[in-house]
Amino acid sequence: MNEPFFLIYLQLICLADLEFDYINPYDSSSRINSVVLPEFVLQGFLCLFFLVTGHWFMALHGLPYLYYNFQICLKNHYLIDVTEIFNLLDWETKKRLFKLAYMILTLFLTIFW
Repeated sequence: MNEPFFLIYLQLICLADLEFDYINPYDSSSRINSVVLPEFVLQGFLCLFFLVTGHWFMALHGLPYLYYNFQICLKNHYLIDVTEIFNLLDWETKKRLFKLAYMILTLFLTIFW
């Protein structure tokens, strides 16, 4: 039920491969960019699913992350630029680690609630 977790994990793997020079910047950014929009759509679906099924706390828990994704899409800052990926590597990694921690918290709340 927590599909965005795996998409964020895939993005972190691509960034780590880029950092250790196992993959070139073009391949890394194209792989990350190909899963960003599905991650946003799945997060929106997850929030809507919690809302429809009556899990109000979980829907409220997912709203800040959904709002963040919506703002990123509106500003058109959700894609990684190939030419700037090395300059933003630390920031993009930290951002995705924060998302991963948020998704792990959501997973534990979903399982144990």
